[in-house]
Amino acid sequence: MNINRQPPRNFNPKPYPYHTEVTVDIESLGSLGSGVGRHDGWVVMVPYSLPGETVRARIWRNHGNHSEADLIEVLTPSSDRVEPECPLFGSCGGCQYQHLAYAAQLDWKQQQIAEQLSRLAGYEASVEAVVPSPLEYNYRSKITPHFQKPRDDKPTAIGFHRQDSRAIVDIPACPIATTGINEALPRERENIRADRKRYRKGGTLLLREAQEGVLTDPNAVASHKVGELVFQFQAGEFFQNNPYILPAMVDHVVSQASAGGMRCLVDAYCGVGVFCLSASAVFDRLAGVEISTIAIHWANANAAINGIDNCQFIIGRAEEIFGGIDFRPRETAVVVDPPRKGCDQSFIEQLLAFGPRRIVYVSCHPASQARDLATFAASSYEIRCVQPFDLFPQTRHTECVVTLEREW
Repeated sequence: MNINRQPPRNFNPKPYPYHTEVTVDIESLGSLGSGVGRHDGWVVMVPYSLPGETVRARIWRNHGNHSEADLIEVLTPSSDRVEPECPLFGSCGGCQYQHLAYAAQLDWKQQQIAEQLSRLAGYEASVEAVVPSPLEYNYRSKITPHFQKPRDDKPTAIGFHRQDSRAIVDIPACPIATTGINEALPRERENIRADRKRYRKGGTLLLREAQEGVLTDPNAVASHKVGELVFQFQAGEFFQNNPYILPAMVDHVVSQASAGGMRCLVDAYCGVGVFCLSASAVFDRLAGVEISTIAIHWANANAAINGIDNCQFIIGRAEEIFGGIDFRPRETAVVVDPPRKGCDQSFIEQLLAFGPRRIVYVSCHPASQARDLATFAASSYEIRCVQPFDLFPQTRHTECVVTLEREW
């Protein structure tokens, strides 16, 4: 909450003076998790408010077409409002939806994905209901709390950034993290305190729960089981952080990629080989492509660990990603799982030049995904299925799997 009584130096006073209090009827949820409502026809965004509520809010920033405000009081609560499990909800910026009943979280995430696809990709067809996480809390297998330089004269705050601030909120426990991580956190807190003289500045703490226990060394080997396969990787590297729903999402990706008699699979952005190796039993030939040499090392190791011999893993060069792949495009599906920013233009151009029959696009960022889908649609690919998975309960984030196909 913005509590500074003096306007910031660059504050725009129109249409509201600084800290004007307004009554707002909340109509929807924005993509960043804030309630979106109107006051005298002007759009006002209010964090921690819910659709159907009337709230009292305090303006702290005006933009060209909307204002941002702090929630002061809920005058008429929504029937979907629930009590957050975390006492720090509203201060810590990690979660946005703990005050919203889980079924309603899923409904709003489905609506938000549909809106993004309509607005950015021109896609008006249906979005499947979001697949819920088996665990609504205690699901997250990796957290990276921050801390500032420890001092002798006061406790060290270890946690996450405050909402709309770089200040650190001290987190004694995190309800969305696994039980094992929360049990390990006090020990790691004491270790930082005991070794405070070796820190010349602040840092970030890694806690990754794997089969080996809770790991704090980013170079340690972590093992996770997905379905019947075991995957190993460095603890500090990327691996999906909700192991409870991950098998269902992987199964869906594999079934979508193999539909229509596809015989070959290319796993672009393959990481340590999760999709490629999980699909090895239903494809004749498979290739994983990745620019990270470390990831390719672990992908090959995971193939050996699981006794899989029909997958090849290629270190992809930016200018020739599909250069080492001789699959027939009409018999090939490509799985695309890029970082949040989406696919870069060079990759899209090479993918379209390769021209696979099917594309299965996995993303945690609906806006960048919708932007890329619009490009695919302009090149004769049609969307066949939009299936979201809730890998991130209590937050505004959603993983979405979109299947596209072109006619031959």
